[in-house]
Amino acid sequence: GAHRQVTAEQLRARGNALFQAGDHGAALAVYTEALSLSDAASERAVLHRNRAACYLKLEDYAKAEADATKAIEADGRDVKALFRRSQALQQLGRLDQAVTDLQRCVSLEPRNKAFQEALRALGSSMHEKMKAMSCTDSKVEQMFQILLDLDEKDADKKQKAAQNLIVLAREEAGAEKIFQSDGVRLLMQLLDTAKADLMLAALRTLVGLCSGHRSRTTAILSELGAPRLAAVLGVEHEQVSLAACNLLHVMFDSLKEGLQKDFRGKEDALVLDSSRDLKLLIKHLLELLVLEGASAHGRDNALNLLIKVVPRKSPKETNNSLSLWVIDQGLKKILEVGSTVCGSLGSLPVTENTRMSTSVLLSKLYEDLKCDAERENFHHLCEDYVRSWFEGHELPGKLRAIQTVSCLLQGPSDAGNRVLELEGIMDSVLSLCASVTEAHQLVAVEALIHAADKAKRASFITANGVNLLKEIYKHSERDSIRIRALVGLCKLGSAGGTDFSMKQFAEGSTMKLAKQCRKWLCNEAIDAGTRRWAVEGLAYLTFDADVKEEFVEDKAAMQAMFQLAKSEDRSVLYAVASTLVNCTNSYDHEEPDPQMLELAKYAKQHIPEQHPKDKPEFVKRRVRKLLTAGVVSALACMVKSENPALTNSCRELISRVFLALVEEAEDRGGVVAQGGGKALIPLSLEGTEVGQTKAAQALAKITITSNPEMAFPGERIYEVVRPLVSLLHLQRTGLENFEGLMALTNLAGISERLRQKILKERAVPMIEGYMFEEHELIRLAATECMCNMAMSKEVQEMFLAEGSDRLKLMVLYSGEEDEKLRRAASGTLAMLTSLHPPICKRIPQVTVHWLEILQALLLSPSAELQHRGAVVVMNMMAAAREVAEQLIASEMLEILSVLAKDKEKP
Repeated sequence: GAHRQVTAEQLRARGNALFQAGDHGAALAVYTEALSLSDAASERAVLHRNRAACYLKLEDYAKAEADATKAIEADGRDVKALFRRSQALQQLGRLDQAVTDLQRCVSLEPRNKAFQEALRALGSSMHEKMKAMSCTDSKVEQMFQILLDLDEKDADKKQKAAQNLIVLAREEAGAEKIFQSDGVRLLMQLLDTAKADLMLAALRTLVGLCSGHRSRTTAILSELGAPRLAAVLGVEHEQVSLAACNLLHVMFDSLKEGLQKDFRGKEDALVLDSSRDLKLLIKHLLELLVLEGASAHGRDNALNLLIKVVPRKSPKETNNSLSLWVIDQGLKKILEVGSTVCGSLGSLPVTENTRMSTSVLLSKLYEDLKCDAERENFHHLCEDYVRSWFEGHELPGKLRAIQTVSCLLQGPSDAGNRVLELEGIMDSVLSLCASVTEAHQLVAVEALIHAADKAKRASFITANGVNLLKEIYKHSERDSIRIRALVGLCKLGSAGGTDFSMKQFAEGSTMKLAKQCRKWLCNEAIDAGTRRWAVEGLAYLTFDADVKEEFVEDKAAMQAMFQLAKSEDRSVLYAVASTLVNCTNSYDHEEPDPQMLELAKYAKQHIPEQHPKDKPEFVKRRVRKLLTAGVVSALACMVKSENPALTNSCRELISRVFLALVEEAEDRGGVVAQGGGKALIPLSLEGTEVGQTKAAQALAKITITSNPEMAFPGERIYEVVRPLVSLLHLQRTGLENFEGLMALTNLAGISERLRQKILKERAVPMIEGYMFEEHELIRLAATECMCNMAMSKEVQEMFLAEGSDRLKLMVLYSGEEDEKLRRAASGTLAMLTSLHPPICKRIPQVTVHWLEILQALLLSPSAELQHRGAVVVMNMMAAAREVAEQLIASEMLEILSVLAKDKEKP
């Protein structure tokens, strides 16, 4: 027993020391370990009390309250524990209980000023809250009265009441008040008025009530009922449908939160409830998809919700049961939407974005599967669905089957390829390509094009399709069909990629096709859905440098493309981004292996060549022309769209273009002015790793050469820190490390709040690591960054840490040959010795060369270095007697007196 006693006590002492030093997280861990070793009730109580203090500091008030309660259960007179519990309760909003605890503290220690003060403060805040509450009570009833009064004609008054209700619901106390005042029933009445403004007010108020609050969400869901919520999503009014979409998203989040938090055994019933509620909502969304009466954008909103809430957010989560359930219950319904042939008899109402959203949802579900058996099941369901339409439904059925194939090829292409191989499908596609009915021909040609995308089928299609498509392109009367046939030809011909010597068709035909695409793109008389295909064509044709050059000369075509990029139809995003990547040459360049080239020549094989117009000076000119034509505002608009079409690979393309646009320092101001800086932040925070890195590098380039406070005004400047720190990771290239360091140096020089943010993102150890880098530019950038970071108290303390060589490195760098490095290091020493005097005493201890290094600074030909040296010596003289004596005993005095007489350098 004695032995164990000692360890728990030692741990407690260590925890106390850590707590005093301000490391509350570590102290908490140590106290927790001590608890596991301790049996004595009195000691356990103290440890619980100490843990409560840690939790208060870490702002986890629920746990602070629980620990304090355990201490109080052991000893009801423990004032420290009572006081800590009162602080926790106060933060949790349970003011009446907090008062009880504080009154107990005051009665136990009547003389304690801190307790009296706390009680007084709490009393007045209670009073305020009671006043606000009683006033809120009547206010809530009043607002509902105004809104539900059908005779109330004053629109202004109604507007105001609605606004007040929404604002009130955003605060926890207000939300609870509305909920307790029979608010849900009243909000339901507002929804049932079918008046848009009242419905919007109700939906936005409900968002406040459900946000982050699972039990209220569950109650609201059972009172309103999933069918009613789904019905509101399906209304014709776009804003109301969108507001319902937001509400459902918030409800999903609150319910899912419940699922993650409550796996603690005792709340199993709740977990089941949350899971049941989630499935109930999803079931109604799936039913809405095939409901004929639901509006087109309601259908889009339902698809977007499913994309956001069904698949796992990260591969770290192991449970994909929701996706499996949706595939089981609803895959057929999703395919119903994907197979809709616009304009055919009795077809579901859809928008230009519906098919793209359906493809993305199918893709996400397919990617969420974990094993072959799950994937096989998915394939079988798709095959059964396609067969059910293809067989025995005459022509309309064949069209729907082919439309389904298109939708799958654009989404989970594995599944698309599987259904393409079903008997008769491909023959049907080819024969329908020649149909006299435009709508039918459209469906078939588009399917052929999507099939051409997937290399597996391309050889079969190249054999059959090219001639067919050429025929259609030459002889069709309809632009809508010719444009699609052209894209098919481009796709089949672009196998050579960026390779100049594999000309698509006959020399010159690429140019002709591109010219035709630009003509169609600029022709306002053609519908946008068809003009979008002209961009698809350019996405392929712009592999060719001559096409790039002509495109950037054609201002009208560039602007027509930007207009499309900003339009409602989001399916064009990928094609626009691809075209821009090609024009700015921001794709990955594969350098051929020189040995392989020699061998290829020897064997007379085909060698990839670079087009002369893809040389840097041409690319630079193209970038300028795109900037003048307004490319930045188009890209910013593309990023803003909360849309499934903005996939991660699409985001990556946009990031690549941005990086190319900020290559030249003089263009960066313009890019920022047109909204480029703002657009880059979300691109750098989510997407593919390559995309995030490219966006972060573009942010770094902007931060290095412009005034960051102008480029990223207000709070935005703090959002730039994380992307910049990501450039310091070891797997990034040397150039990315260097630009990240330079950008952080700029930010660290601005304010303490920014330095704190950089510290919080754990950048300092990485910056230090780069101070040892062989490459002198990186080493210099890291030292300069450290110099600015040293204005922070925490960083100054690090230079005194036991067993660290930080200070030694700075002193030694102040004596290096490289003048820039000396400037940065001696600047850091000047700052450290001024701001943190204890460092002065340490300098003589870190290296025997300290004196000669300081003397060399003072004797340097550079006035800047002399000044820094003088500041350091002056600070050291002032700091400690023994240091001053060492300095006086050296030649320092003579050097200083010589310098003091120098008239040139005041």
